[in-house]
Amino acid sequence: MATAIILLQFAVVLALIFKGARVGGIGLGIYGMVGVFILVFIFGLKPGNLPIDVMLIIVSVITAAATLQAAGGLDYLVGLAAKFLRKHPTHITYFGPLTTWLFCLVAGTAHTSYSLLPIISEIATNSKIRPERPLSVATISASLGITGSPVSAATAAVISTDLLGGAGIELKHILIVCIPASLIAILVAAFVQNRIGKELNEDEIYQERVRQGIINPEKDSKLIDNMIKNPDPHAKYAVMAFLLGVLLVVIFGSAWMGDTFFNGNLEFFKGHIASIVTQYPFLFAIALFIMAIMLFSQAATVRTLYPLGIGLGISPLALIAMFPAVNGYFFLPNYPTTVAAINFDRTGSTRIGRFVINHSFQLAGFITTFVSIGVGYIIIQFL
Repeated sequence: MATAIILLQFAVVLALIFKGARVGGIGLGIYGMVGVFILVFIFGLKPGNLPIDVMLIIVSVITAAATLQAAGGLDYLVGLAAKFLRKHPTHITYFGPLTTWLFCLVAGTAHTSYSLLPIISEIATNSKIRPERPLSVATISASLGITGSPVSAATAAVISTDLLGGAGIELKHILIVCIPASLIAILVAAFVQNRIGKELNEDEIYQERVRQGIINPEKDSKLIDNMIKNPDPHAKYAVMAFLLGVLLVVIFGSAWMGDTFFNGNLEFFKGHIASIVTQYPFLFAIALFIMAIMLFSQAATVRTLYPLGIGLGISPLALIAMFPAVNGYFFLPNYPTTVAAINFDRTGSTRIGRFVINHSFQLAGFITTFVSIGVGYIIIQFL
């Protein structure tokens, strides 16, 4: 009977978080409050700790990013990135993903990649490089930037006092582990992806679009010129102010419903799966990956499962190494950055397969996840 009730509570938590994540914006918070109400007043659980620190960091990040956009700072950065990428077109499969990763690492959100994806696609097309190769890795790299960013909501959730912050884990530990792990994972994925698929001139869909006049190789080079605008010369000061803010976060840095559910049933989880997970910690990484697919959000996945990992006695450093597993939502090709990358590729090489899950981002996603977690485990051995 107790097991059935806990499973019912778990279903409620999953349903509400999934619904909130799909609604977007403040939807997760609203549905989270509904979940807390149900767990407390219907199932009788004690409320978990309100993540005030996480909320304040998220608000700060959103405000700073919006200010940067309004001041023209984001356009300025995109212009610099476009000029750099255009100078190295033959290495677009490496430099493109590294650029989106760096953007998201600094800004704390994968949505900054929208401005870069069409540039990456056009440079690859004009260089007769299959756009699927850089676009697939670049899209995944944007998510990896979140799990190494000092100002992302997911990182804020990890180091909050009621999660790993209470175990002595600080922002510097996440940066030391996740940044080099992500960088190596991106390079490995780019190396492999650069050898995937037919060459662009041999791709049937590309050839058909050229014959139909949808793609005109002679005129397309002008598209990049139109993308690289002349930004406000004062915008660089907005960028400097934003980067200074990020630096201060790094220096001073050295959802509620999930806490309510897992803390209220912690003894059940300890008794049933503690021995398995503590003996084989990688199983928890798999749980993070699967949960990320369902929740559509790194921060929501962290807030939902990390309390369980802590309660089961998994090493805090091991939980940091597993952090990139929360990027598992690439498995289904319905995340906004994934959809955008597909639409930006005019050649049709970046696509979703007949069975949906056999899409262009699957290989790069699994490679970066496995490699980043593996490298992270190696790094924590020295901490």
